[in-house]
Amino acid sequence: MTNWVVFDYGEVICGRNEELPALATTLGVELARFEPEYWGRRDVYDRGATDLEYWSAIGAALGVSVDQSTSDRLTEIDIAGWSNVRPESRELLAALDDAGAALALLSNAPSSFARYAEKQAWAEHFRVRVFSGDVGVAKPDAKIFELLLARLGAEAGECLFFDDRQSNVDGARAVGLHAHRWLGVEAAQALL
Repeated sequence: MTNWVVFDYGEVICGRNEELPALATTLGVELARFEPEYWGRRDVYDRGATDLEYWSAIGAALGVSVDQSTSDRLTEIDIAGWSNVRPESRELLAALDDAGAALALLSNAPSSFARYAEKQAWAEHFRVRVFSGDVGVAKPDAKIFELLLARLGAEAGECLFFDDRQSNVDGARAVGLHAHRWLGVEAAQALL
């Protein structure tokens, strides 16, 4: 029996970050040079690196110095890029919440985004929110799913989990969660 419905955030509740060109411009580099560094270093950021550590590492790889002010600006742009909540996802969360579903959020995201997200109206639908940057471990590691289950006070088989990445779905299944690749609201509704 499913007691909890657990959602990923990036590319499930929100769309893809469309601010990568603005981030590259802020650093004065071409998008083609910036994007591999942005994604290639993201896991460390999602596991608890500070904003300055993340942006400085990208800057160093690109030959650009990043000070605190630049880091703050990059973080602001990045958060804005991950803030485009899909209307259909917002409606699904509201409908599930109104129906009394126990909802949880499990997101690979830096702590700076977590602090922003906690203040958003859509976040109020979740009884429990776990952000990887806050706990120092990220999907698909078994530890983050175990931590989630402890916070929920639930067994793995009592949770239905949606994520856009197959590796995260596989990680959740390995721990025993009922996990499905996010294919949109209609597909999720059919499973629910």
